[in-house]
Amino acid sequence: MPRRTSDSEGDPRELCRDKARGPRLQRVLAEAGVAARRVCEQLIEEGRVEVNGAIIDFLPAFADPESDRITVDGRPIKRRSRKLYVMLNKPTRTITSSADEPEFDRRTVLDLVEHPAADRLFPVGRLDYDTTGLLLLTNDGELANRLTHPRFGVTKTYHAVVKGKLTDDDADSIAQGIYLAERKAGQTSGASRTARVAVSIFKRDRDRTVLELKLTEGRNRQVRRMLAAVGHPVKKLERVAMGPVRLTGLPRGAWRELSRKEIEALRRAVRRGKAGAGEGPSPKRRRSRAESAPAGQASIDPDRVRRAVVRTGHEGDRAERRPRRDRGER
Repeated sequence: MPRRTSDSEGDPRELCRDKARGPRLQRVLAEAGVAARRVCEQLIEEGRVEVNGAIIDFLPAFADPESDRITVDGRPIKRRSRKLYVMLNKPTRTITSSADEPEFDRRTVLDLVEHPAADRLFPVGRLDYDTTGLLLLTNDGELANRLTHPRFGVTKTYHAVVKGKLTDDDADSIAQGIYLAERKAGQTSGASRTARVAVSIFKRDRDRTVLELKLTEGRNRQVRRMLAAVGHPVKKLERVAMGPVRLTGLPRGAWRELSRKEIEALRRAVRRGKAGAGEGPSPKRRRSRAESAPAGQASIDPDRVRRAVVRTGHEGDRAERRPRRDRGER
């Protein structure tokens, strides 16, 4: 995280002239419920606003609502909770939860995020115990819901190393949809087909195949179950992107806050998804048309499955067994 400048390291009036300090002071006042933005500008120019003990009577002025002491006519303004957006490169043997059940006491993703406001963060969706890669954490419930709900169509991108040589027919079956059992109240209640998945083969040989999958659903352990259904168990699985945000330059187990550009890109993605949500049947409606799997999986034109031979750093080692009570990807 960038180092904050303390009040003692400079003149508060001069610090408030720095655009990098935060939003405009009148905006901070307006969002705290002091008055309309225009009125807040007048309050500043009249010398009725103080930041860290110094009168700020000029515009533009900038302030950090999280760290600065801001008063109007001597009264502190109300602080509103800042929206936080954190990216974690999740390692294996870590559960996607704020706390584990006492009898297990496993490491959680929040154990890895040493953020000052970590107690206010929650995961956006899930990655299972041995799946690695991109996990977002936030305190923005509305955005989190839109990123994970199939109706908004935000793509989650995974790289997988699977056992054996995945054929074109196998890739076609996954792309068109695999029938997976559904469970309700702890019991199996029929099966339904997954939504279409974009599949790209990166590398394949006799012993293993490296591929990329892009999906908009988030069923329990969906990627692992789809690949197991075509006879290719997952040996390694990593999520590398959620919508427009990609996992780059972040070591395993490390975290950082999202940039403003990344946050805006996520918001644009869910807005586009909402606008197109009424086009065609939803994934839920498509799945409800069949309660049980057919005798065989349908296939599509193999040309629709993109292929590229790229150099990959994935290892073919066996994934460790997942504890029974851990939940899957979302």
